[in-house]
Amino acid sequence: MRFIYSVCFYLAIPFILIRLLWRSRRAPDYRKRWAERFGFFQPPAKTGSIWVHTVSVGEFIAAQPLIKRLLNEHPELPITVTTTTPTGSARVLAAFADQVFHVYAPYDYPAAIRRFISKVQPRLAIMMETELWPNIFAVCQQQTIPIFVANARLSARSAKGYQRIKPITRGMLDCITHMAAQDQATADRYIALGLDRSRISMTGSVKFDFKVAADVPEAGQVLRRQWDTSGAISRPVWIAASTHEGEDEKVLTAFAKVREWLPDTLLILVPRHPERFNKVAELCQRRGFKITRRSNGAQADTQTQVFLGDTMGEMMLFYAASDVAFVGGSLVSTGGHNLLEPAALEIPSLCGPHVFNFAEITQMLIEVGATQQIADEQHLATAVVALLQDAAARQKAGRAGLQVVENNRGALQKHLDLIDRSLRN
Repeated sequence: MRFIYSVCFYLAIPFILIRLLWRSRRAPDYRKRWAERFGFFQPPAKTGSIWVHTVSVGEFIAAQPLIKRLLNEHPELPITVTTTTPTGSARVLAAFADQVFHVYAPYDYPAAIRRFISKVQPRLAIMMETELWPNIFAVCQQQTIPIFVANARLSARSAKGYQRIKPITRGMLDCITHMAAQDQATADRYIALGLDRSRISMTGSVKFDFKVAADVPEAGQVLRRQWDTSGAISRPVWIAASTHEGEDEKVLTAFAKVREWLPDTLLILVPRHPERFNKVAELCQRRGFKITRRSNGAQADTQTQVFLGDTMGEMMLFYAASDVAFVGGSLVSTGGHNLLEPAALEIPSLCGPHVFNFAEITQMLIEVGATQQIADEQHLATAVVALLQDAAARQKAGRAGLQVVENNRGALQKHLDLIDRSLRN
């Protein structure tokens, strides 16, 4: 069955390259460094690394504390970090520069993987969250490289998909040395698919263990003061973070409704993918909103209605400058994004109905009142207005969210203990 998968992958390569070219129309970096994706690159100065694979920005942010601890606790071992997207690559280089070796991950066909492994010669492969690849796993097993799946999550929908290709799924699961599951539901789904119960631990999510930089809250307030000529912090501000195609329109419809009740309200709009920044800016202008783009360096003034967060690495700053957060990918069927970031800053949050990627975390926050789940853009507008008009409710929800974050820390240390065990075996 894996042979058929590999043949199909080989046949799909021309179409994969066409897709890279298509994406490069908006994000030119997709046109670069193709050789790395086929395992052709200058090898690192030191081999025998811990290989950490994070597909893009979200997974890298989750892995960043883990990578830092590995650098501190295993200084004798080099670290290799791979991604598949240019935005993820940029974040790796910005965060670690030459502390780690970074290339794009090889495509999942045997020749590319063998070239990658022969150059890096990893002692351990750490795959973040949902990165399960039949040939990568098979080649690692053939070369006796332990595979550790970190911060694993598996939605009910994805589990059904894996069930339909059970021979391939079972082959992948048999290659895994150990898996650290974010929640019990994920652990149960993997066991039902055939993962040996002894090779999975329920650790919780390492996303609870991230630290907010000490200067972020004050920096957020400084940014807000720049938006009011009086120097006060009086304008209501809400953020729509990590929005996707088809979601920005809904957010702007909700924003128009919010402004009917609260005309001075400012929206911080942060699209998930950089290649969509210009398109979203044009959409805002077509809707008649006066926008200021962060990337231009201009300060939003009292006339600005939408502040477009079209930069990378500033999401926590934008959250800190907001009263209320809507976390995107949830009004469309993407599966949602990380609600713990606003929670860690004591910002009440809202999400749409599609949160299957973060179902358990979302439910935890809903149960304590830190997050509200809304059905559509009309409900979003109503919920935003209600929170913007009630400072006490915002404070209560914010404190509840922070408490959830604090109460669930500790997954990072559990991961490190399991990784050490995998390195010793």
